[in-house]
Amino acid sequence: MTVSDLVSTLAAGPVLALGPQWLDPSYLISAMGPFVLVGLCLIIFAECGLLLGFFLPGDSLLFTAGLFVASGAISAPLWLVCTLLVVSALLGNLCGYWIGRAAGPAIFDRPNSRLLKKEHVERTQTFFERYGNRAILLGRFVPIVRTFITVMAGVGKMAPKRYLTYSVLGGVAWAAGVTLLGYLLGGFTFVRAHIELMLVGVVVLSLIPLVVEFVRARREQRAHRATDDTREVTELG
Repeated sequence: MTVSDLVSTLAAGPVLALGPQWLDPSYLISAMGPFVLVGLCLIIFAECGLLLGFFLPGDSLLFTAGLFVASGAISAPLWLVCTLLVVSALLGNLCGYWIGRAAGPAIFDRPNSRLLKKEHVERTQTFFERYGNRAILLGRFVPIVRTFITVMAGVGKMAPKRYLTYSVLGGVAWAAGVTLLGYLLGGFTFVRAHIELMLVGVVVLSLIPLVVEFVRARREQRAHRATDDTREVTELG
């Protein structure tokens, strides 16, 4: 399959089952033309840092970008694409953090708000004190969560140095890792012939860290309950 065949097949294929055509990664990349790198960077930045970017196809877009690099449809070298995407993801995280840090208190301190209250900020601060590192790392791989968790980190006033450290680690693992995965798998005919199935698989895989963290948290809760029950029995005895 030639480069032009790949682009034509992906761009003209059926709309991705997860959304409308304009959210189809293949359609987006093809439509960007010579400005594909700029477009990719802007989309990744928006999804990682701007609240309105939560609906954008981050995981599948990175995977498809890697596939296009492997086929030659994106002429830029892989190292440059990965570097630009990692930087865009990191800048997005920093933007979301400062939005939350600057605007968060004003929003949560509104006296007439029934849902956004000051105690929510305090709970968020406690959450990041206990789970902050894992939250920033794992949040990268979870659609929608990766958009809002950056703002929540700012609202919760997570230490900037700690936030930056784990944002860099998560940005490299996510932006470069998923793009590299698409590049490596792009050489297989099956992957090119079943691109929609692969994109659905990427989204499913991105949810695995969230499931693992949920199961781990449930086990910790059960362990704490068992300890509390044992302590109560001992005190009564």
